[in-house]
Amino acid sequence: MSTMAVSKGKTYDMVYIGVFVVLMAICSWISVPTAVPFTLQTFGVFMAVEMLGGKRGTTAVLLYILLGAVGVPVFAGMTGGIGILTGTTGGYIVGFLFSALTMWAMEKLPGKKSLIQILSMAAGLLVCYAFGTLWFMAVYMRTNGAIGVAAVLGWCVIPFVIPDIIKIVLAYGLSKKLKKYVM
Repeated sequence: MSTMAVSKGKTYDMVYIGVFVVLMAICSWISVPTAVPFTLQTFGVFMAVEMLGGKRGTTAVLLYILLGAVGVPVFAGMTGGIGILTGTTGGYIVGFLFSALTMWAMEKLPGKKSLIQILSMAAGLLVCYAFGTLWFMAVYMRTNGAIGVAAVLGWCVIPFVIPDIIKIVLAYGLSKKLKKYVM
């Protein structure tokens, strides 16, 4: 393989990763404020990993988080900064990385590719919920006092289950269609 082909491949990788970082930022700006804002961020994470594959998709998610951490307003409500990541909802944002890693880990599983893709998104979502909920509880209890798991699930997970299932279905369907034209 020539140096030109390798360079072109790396350039395409950087462009695709950049496009999906921007997509995740746009998805986060579409926001309904609640204890944990309703956004399309998980849709962006699902699309990044589905379209780019585990390695490049996870890289896009990591870059998105790092941009937000240094203050670029890529998070919900056009916010950014380390304070967002260390706040009650920061665990869900960090959880996006674990979600992407889970999806990446499931790429090589045997079985029907479509079923594995959908299951990997669902597993990634569960990992994000678990990490984010534990984080929310820890930060909330440190600043506001004790809170029960049922209350946190009622604020941070249950209202999001149906919308997140819809995001999985949309991300799967859209990525399947777009791969024919983009990748």
